[in-house]
Amino acid sequence: QVQLVESGGGLVQAGGSLRLSCAATGNIFSGNVMGWYRQTPGKQRELVAIITSGPRTNYADSVKGRFTISRDNAKNTVYLQMNSLKPEDTGVYYCNARKMITVEGAYVDYWGQGTQVTVSS
Repeated sequence: QVQLVESGGGLVQAGGSLRLSCAATGNIFSGNVMGWYRQTPGKQRELVAIITSGPRTNYADSVKGRFTISRDNAKNTVYLQMNSLKPEDTGVYYCNARKMITVEGAYVDYWGQGTQVTVSS
């Protein structure tokens, strides 16, 4: 059974840093794309950063140069280091694991329960 458990959220002042962690169980981590998404009230969940097994990374324009995604394959854990935080970074951050199930591109998404990040001005 796949399980993604996030930790590391909290309240921080603008300009501060937080590090999110996501521990994966259930044979989902190896070889799959892992990512972080965030959601604020009234808005759709948006991509923050993803990392492949390569690893290659991709970031939302709004976090480039401030956030860093990384993965530890030995620990089945993905991290999101967030620096120079801004009030607009506030939201619930969700860990995502995307498992490809066909060569044509069909996939299944798994989500964690989310962790709140609040950045005060």
